[in-house]
Formats: sequence, structure tokens, C-alpha cells
Amino acid sequence: MKIGAIFTSLALIVATTLGATPAAAQATGAAATPPRPPRIDSTLFSAPSQFSRPSISPDGTRIAYIANTDGRDRLVVKFIDTGERAIFQYPEGSDLEWFRWAGSGRLLFSMSGEVKFLGEEAQRTVLSVIDVKTRQILTLADEKQGLRGDNVIYVDPAGEYVLLNRQKTIYDYPSVFRIMLADNTTTKVVGEKDNVWDWVADDSGVVRLGVGSRGSATLVYYRPDAEQSFKMIGRIKDDDEDREVLDGLLRIITGSDDGFILTNKKTGRDALYRYNYATRAIGELVVGDPTYDITDFALDRKTGAVTAAYLTDDRFRALWLDPKMNAEQAKLERALPGMDVWISSRSADDSRMIVFVASPNDPGSFYLYEPKARKLDRIAGPADSLDPAQLAVTKPVRYKARDGLMIPAYLTLPVGRAPTGLPLIVMPHGGPFGVRDTMEFDADVQFLTNRGYAVLQPNFRGSSSYGEDFYKQGVGSVGRAMQDDLDDGVDWLASEGTIDSHRVCILGASYGGYAALWGVIRNPERYRCAVSLAGVTDLKRQLRYDSKFFSRKGARGWRSKIEGEERFDLDEVSPVGHIDQLTRPVLIAHGDADGTVPQSQYDRFIEAAKKAGKPVEAKLYKGEGHGLSDPKNRADYYDRVEAFLAKYNPAD
Repeated sequence: MKIGAIFTSLALIVATTLGATPAAAQATGAAATPPRPPRIDSTLFSAPSQFSRPSISPDGTRIAYIANTDGRDRLVVKFIDTGERAIFQYPEGSDLEWFRWAGSGRLLFSMSGEVKFLGEEAQRTVLSVIDVKTRQILTLADEKQGLRGDNVIYVDPAGEYVLLNRQKTIYDYPSVFRIMLADNTTTKVVGEKDNVWDWVADDSGVVRLGVGSRGSATLVYYRPDAEQSFKMIGRIKDDDEDREVLDGLLRIITGSDDGFILTNKKTGRDALYRYNYATRAIGELVVGDPTYDITDFALDRKTGAVTAAYLTDDRFRALWLDPKMNAEQAKLERALPGMDVWISSRSADDSRMIVFVASPNDPGSFYLYEPKARKLDRIAGPADSLDPAQLAVTKPVRYKARDGLMIPAYLTLPVGRAPTGLPLIVMPHGGPFGVRDTMEFDADVQFLTNRGYAVLQPNFRGSSSYGEDFYKQGVGSVGRAMQDDLDDGVDWLASEGTIDSHRVCILGASYGGYAALWGVIRNPERYRCAVSLAGVTDLKRQLRYDSKFFSRKGARGWRSKIEGEERFDLDEVSPVGHIDQLTRPVLIAHGDADGTVPQSQYDRFIEAAKKAGKPVEAKLYKGEGHGLSDPKNRADYYDRVEAFLAKYNPAD
């Protein structure tokens, strides 16, 4: 959305922008059948974002964000009042996992990369901190530590220290360490305890809860304050519903046994309840939704009251329990009708906020909002090179899988084409668990629709936020029922007459790349071709690689999700082991610095294809991680996809 640079009041926003919004264009009587848009060059879809994932500092003076310069993502800190910027480059071959403020003068960030462990590849995460004033970066790692080095359980509001749940060595259970952010001075504050893998601190940084496992039971250790020792208050069997309560998001309030918890125990949907940690008793409901899971919540640091809860229906949303913030949200939505508005980050005193404004076919804009001054200044957009008027609108749909389960999905049809007999691209998301697609702008989807394809994004069983029953339907269904959900979406669109069932290809990244490869191997009668970016090809090896495998609790939980409780043999649904069945064209791409799905997954598939005499189009991108951050590589990937699809599933 190309709105002007600075607006001095919300009233002015209403006066000057409504005519530019997609909603307004529709309201003025746009043509029922719009003209076919021009071909948008791949470089515009792959143009580097100079501003993404912004986070404002607690004192409201700085914004941290990701910018792509010279083909690489970098962390940037911008000083709001002066415009000064500090740019920080992290190591090549590493993937940025997350970043967050520690006070207003330091920025924590986590990187992941590939290491060798017991003769196998494994993923290792490392925590680092930036001192914004001195521009120095300090790595908060110990060479002997376990594979997960970024499990922060508390951040000091002043930014002096963090509490880190970390193994001293790979052979130990994790302890909790206080890490001083100025010099990496490390003090053990809670020692390791047999079978305990997770520790929880209250909102003042006192470690109060430990959760572990022994055999088939979950063990719960608790203490009311820092002066007392931990006592086991529960031994919960795997089939006990109380175990799943403790798998939720936990928050303990200082000076009491009370707090909050997300659990689906009462309704099958994750909702926010009060919770007593000493008795493990669920209290009154704070906020819930009858259809979707509550995924997170925020507390007031001073009072401990819940200020907001978050869920995703078709889009990510905040449910404000704070009346003041609820009023600000309503004010912004009134000023920008027809647009989706998110308050994505706030200073501690709410004097400054970052607001994101978008619509299904609008990449959006970030604004700096100052409520008292009634100012909303545009900062940047994640994809300013694209014109929303030329982009397709994504709509939510639902269809019935073969076993009767209703599958939510998103359908995007190409602009300027009759919605019948269209060529289709099925685009499954990554994960597969804990992830889902939404109606937010997606460059891949818009690229494909601009080339004339309909795009279906199924939120197959196991996708997040749809409740416990939908999640459980996905357990043990990788390569089986999850794959059926994709196929059934094709059948539904064909029965509706929207697509031509003989003109279907499947494309995805990460787990979606796996699903694409497995789709053409398992069901060549359905798919004419497949495109896989950073895809998993050998599920067993990927399980061993994933760092979850190297904690006993994580190994058990992750394996049960992927394999199912009966320990299904994953070789039966791994593309690399069934290469002899491949009869359809495949394009496979990967980054040689991918720390999430290692290059060996790509190499094994290519090697197996050569041995079996199966021609495969392949491209390995140097220096790229889990995805393509260099815009030149991204454009090259789009061009390869376009040529590949034009050859094997032409849109015209």
C-alpha cells in the first residue's frame, strides 16, 4: 500500500488514503472481470526487503529489524529521533532464529547452524547479544554446551542478564545459568536434576518449576520461592490429561503460587486460564475462542494482569483485554477500513508503537504510531516494488477430506481469467506441526497467480491453531493422511469446475518440499510435476539431525508426532527410498548453508536419482540457508520455476 510518508493525524489518514485502498476501489464499482495484469518481472517478487520483523525498544527510542543488503539478511538498529542506523552482520552459513530486546541498550539474537554430533549432522543454536551503544557483539556460548544454546527462560527488564536453560555438556541434564550480558559471566542458579529438561521462571526471574520425564511419566517439580528447595508435586502418566496441561505455555506470578496457563483440557481449544502451580488446579477462564486456539498472551510487568491474548483465524489477531489498547486498536481500524491492522510492537509506556497495515493482496506498510500526538508516520513496506492493483486476492475455503475431516485452506485465483478449468499449483506449508498458512501476503503465491495458475494452500491435519482434535488427526500421518488432504483438495476443486485435474503440479519448501516430492512419487496420476525448495527427502535422517532428538523428552515427543505411537517405519514414506517409482519431472533446489534441513538431504536425493537413472533438475545455491535470502538467487529460483512449469504444466 503506497500511502504518503507522514500523516499528522488519524483524521488526515481517513481523508487522504481511502481512495487508494483495495477496499475503496471495490466500493466504487470496479469491473466485475478485471483485465489480465501484465507479467510482473521475477526481480520485483524477489526484491530484498529493507524492513521486516520490526521491534521497538522498551524506551521507544530505537527499532530493531531485518534488512537485506548485498543479498544477505542483517540485523539493523535504527535510532528513531536521529535516523542513525547500526547494521550488524551475522556469520555466513548461519540462520537467524529470533531476536528480542534486553532492556533498551542490548539486543539478543539466536543463530542456528550445522555441526557434527556422534558422526551425524545436527543443528546447534547459539545465543549472542549486541551492545547497541558500543556496537559490540558478544557470543554467549560454551564450547562444551549441548546443542540448544538459546533456550532463554527470563530476560532482565533492565537488560543486565538473562536466565538460560542449557546443558553444561551434551552428557548432562540442563541447568539454569545466569548470563551477564556485559561480559558473559556465567553463574549456575539451578543445578541439573535427573530427567528434568525444562525449567520455568516466574515474572521476576525466580526459577519455580521443573518438568521432566521418566519412562512414560511426566515429572513436575515446584518451589514457592527462591529460598526453598524443589519438591516433586506430580508424577503424571502419558495418558493422563494433566500431562498436556504442562505442555502448554506457562506463566507464574511473583510472590504467589498463581499464574496463567494455556490448555485445551476443558474445551479441546487452547484457551487462557488462571492456574495454581502448587496444586496444579485450573482456575477460571480468562479468554478463549470457540473455534481457534489462543496461541500466546501478554502480561503487564507491574501488575501481572493479562493485557492481551493472541490467536490466528484467517489472520493473526490480538484480543486486547487492556481497555486503553482496545480503544487504540478500534481507532486505527476505523481510520483504515478494509485493511488489516496489527499493533505489532510497543514501547513500555505505549508512547510509541509499530503498526502494520495490509490486506490480502497488499504486501503492507509499517508505521510508527504516536497516540498522544496522533501521528502515524510510514516507515517502510516489506515489498514496496509491487502494485496491489495487479495482485490477486486470497480467499478462505474449506473442503471435506476422504475421512470426513473438514480441511481449511486458502485459494488464490489468477486475475483476469475465468475461474474454470484453471491450471493448479498445490502449495503445502512447512512444519508440518506448529505451523499453518494464513491470508497474509505471500510472494510465492502472487508470483504463481501472475503467471496464470490457481494456488491452493491446504492447512492439512496437524496444522496449528485449529484445536486439539485437528492436531491429533495429524499425529503419525506424515506421508499418509496429511498427503491425502492435499490430494482431496485437488479433487474438490476439480469437482467444482475451478481447475483442470489434468493440469496440476505441487510446490513447497521445507516440509512442503517433502510433500511435493512425495506427492509425485506416491500419486503420479494426480501431479504432472513437483518443485521442492529446502525439502526433506529422508525423514529418519532428518529426525536424527533435528536437535529435538538429542533431548530425551524432545525425542519422544517429536518422534511420536512424526512416526505415530506405533513407530511407523518412515522409510516407507521417504522420497529418497522410493526414487525408482519417480515418473514425473522434479525441480529440486537447496542452500548449501541450510542449518535446518541440511544439504545432505538434497545430496542423497540427487545421488539416488542418478543411480536410478531418473533425470532431475537441480540447483544448489551457495551461501544460502533455509530459504533464499539473496534476491538474485530468489529471482533465479522464480525463473527456474517459471520455465519448469511452462514446460511441464503450461498455464496457457
